[in-house]
Amino acid sequence: MNWFKLLGIFLSIILAVPVLFLIYMGFFVFKSPQAFSQAFYSGVELSVLSSASAAGIDFALFTPLAYYLSREKDFITDSLVDVPASIPHPIVGVALVFLDSPYSPFYKIFQDLGINFFDTYYGLISALVIVSAPIYIRSMKNYFDSMPRVYEEYARSLGAGMGRVYLMVIKNSLKGALSSSLTSMSRAMSEFGSIAIVAYYVLYGPLAGTSPASILIYEYYGYYGPQVAVTASAIMIIVGIILLISLKLIQYLK
Repeated sequence: MNWFKLLGIFLSIILAVPVLFLIYMGFFVFKSPQAFSQAFYSGVELSVLSSASAAGIDFALFTPLAYYLSREKDFITDSLVDVPASIPHPIVGVALVFLDSPYSPFYKIFQDLGINFFDTYYGLISALVIVSAPIYIRSMKNYFDSMPRVYEEYARSLGAGMGRVYLMVIKNSLKGALSSSLTSMSRAMSEFGSIAIVAYYVLYGPLAGTSPASILIYEYYGYYGPQVAVTASAIMIIVGIILLISLKLIQYLK
């Protein structure tokens, strides 16, 4: 087992070194002032806000689905959950753009509701929900799988309905829900492909006129060279590490 421990440490270092090296390069070698601009801070704020919103929607909409998949064997539904994770994510952005276009049967409904996905906060959130939901559902399903079912069966034997049993389970699953939500939020913060199509700029909604941080890093690399992009990347890595530490504390605290 000592060999496995050494191997595990070595492989984890291989994964961490490129990221840690980027932090060093961004803060101590280049330290580009452009990456510390208000424009980039607004992009980071938009990424964090939209990712947190997507995680909240994941919790509200998909916790019942995770519970259902944990308690029932449904091959079709279980397979459909993985569809967004199995396709290139720019396709998600293209799908949202066309879902909101005159070609779509939903176009009139969206127009009446005042919903527009292209370059709006609605589009950004929708893309992040689609790409992060499979992560949330799988994480929450695993948590439900680990819970003993004897209490649920006992409650059902006393006449409790499925809805009441579900609420009882959720009440005792807040730690798992928070952990799964932070995991899905981390995934949403790292998204680029879908939002590069549907929400390259956010022209309407919170922080209007701002691009998400991942888009800005891409722009900085193309327009100004790697120096600015590396410093901006280092800032986002720190934000991600803070989120990761929060997630690990929740997982390890009793």
